[in-house]
Amino acid sequence: MDYAISIFVNGIVQGSIYALMALGYSVIVGITGLVTFTHGEVIMMGAFASFYVFELFGNNILIGAVGSFIVCGILGIIIYKVCYERFLAAPRHIALICTIGASMMIKNLAQIVFGPNQKPMMGIVKNQLVKIGPVQLSVLQLVILAIVLILALGLSLFFSKTKYGVAMRAVSQDKTAASLMGLNVNANVLLGNIIGCGLAGVAGMLISVYYQAFQATMGGPLGMKAFSASVLGGLTDSRFAALGGLFLGIIENFGIAVSSASFRDIFAFIFLILILILKPQGFSKKGGIKL
Repeated sequence: MDYAISIFVNGIVQGSIYALMALGYSVIVGITGLVTFTHGEVIMMGAFASFYVFELFGNNILIGAVGSFIVCGILGIIIYKVCYERFLAAPRHIALICTIGASMMIKNLAQIVFGPNQKPMMGIVKNQLVKIGPVQLSVLQLVILAIVLILALGLSLFFSKTKYGVAMRAVSQDKTAASLMGLNVNANVLLGNIIGCGLAGVAGMLISVYYQAFQATMGGPLGMKAFSASVLGGLTDSRFAALGGLFLGIIENFGIAVSSASFRDIFAFIFLILILILKPQGFSKKGGIKL
């Protein structure tokens, strides 16, 4: 029983990181109206950004999160300029192909600049154990849960309580109508891409700190997991996308408990296939970003 609880807790922690990746993905798809294949590489760049922030400013996970968000937000601007700005009114496959090319370019540049070998990310948070009733968690797991929860609540408040968030939701629902009402569609799409990439960067930091390692080729599987989780929300509903991330983390941990850790990534694809078969449109009505 204790072993099952431990697996479930680990699944929740890992799933919360997947939820953050899925939140970023759903924001990008919701605001651009286009599927992206650069998300995994943005997550990877978030891990590298935090690594160098830790080297420069010490092992402060909050500073690392801010650094990852800023660096990946800037990367989001570049991706927007290259892949989206000129293609918002073009057929969807053009921007899609462009994001595939950008993904390949970012991954290969990272391998050239940072090297292909795995890098360690150790000692960022003291790994002391804390017992809460029958549940035992490490300080690192509590910190990860707290960061994800704060970012998720902050994102929800941003979209529901600020004029910029409301404007972005309007643009995500109908770009033509939003433009006729005087909203700057391009500026709002750019801001949405910055936020989505920033969240992906923080997720990259968290997953590298959690597993104490990262590398330039880590983005592909993580990008597919973010996509798999987002499918649960029809790609644009952040609530169900986050729920999909939690489910995926729990399924992975129980899966590897009865099989092997080498099969970890297979469960993401099984989850994706099942959702596409049972509920291909997701569990949300269409119509832009929902929080």
